[in-house]
Amino acid sequence: MVRGVFVFYYHTKIMLYQGEDIKKLIPQRDPIMMVDALVSAEGDVCQTELGVREDNFFIEEDQLLSEPGLIEHIAQSASAFAGYRCVVKGEPAPVGYIGEVKKFHCYRRPAIGDVLSTTITMGAEVNGITIITGETKVNDEVVADTQMKIFTADE
Repeated sequence: MVRGVFVFYYHTKIMLYQGEDIKKLIPQRDPIMMVDALVSAEGDVCQTELGVREDNFFIEEDQLLSEPGLIEHIAQSASAFAGYRCVVKGEPAPVGYIGEVKKFHCYRRPAIGDVLSTTITMGAEVNGITIITGETKVNDEVVADTQMKIFTADE
């Protein structure tokens, strides 16, 4: 009698930018960096990740990531995407500012040890203002989503 054979496939994620390289895409620095990796980028959509650590600036007394931390993570994810698009074209990464946060929903605040996986979709850009949508998941569970207007400064 033949017994079942189990084959395990281990996937290695190939990140576009991670670690120190992510600093090429965003202007933020420790202790307020809220993106660990740009996982993928294609067309108007990208995916980023952030591991929630105990020393994160936005961890509150209850050991959960604050709602402003989720908003900042989504904004920095959009910044990383904008930076990536510029770097690919050989241009310097832009500096952007949150102009408006619209329709923010927090369904659950992430805990230390969670890995945030955020999808950013770039929308229309008019006069230096870009509308983005962001959705953040932990283990395929949506924990937050929002729409933002990001203003890009001419430097």
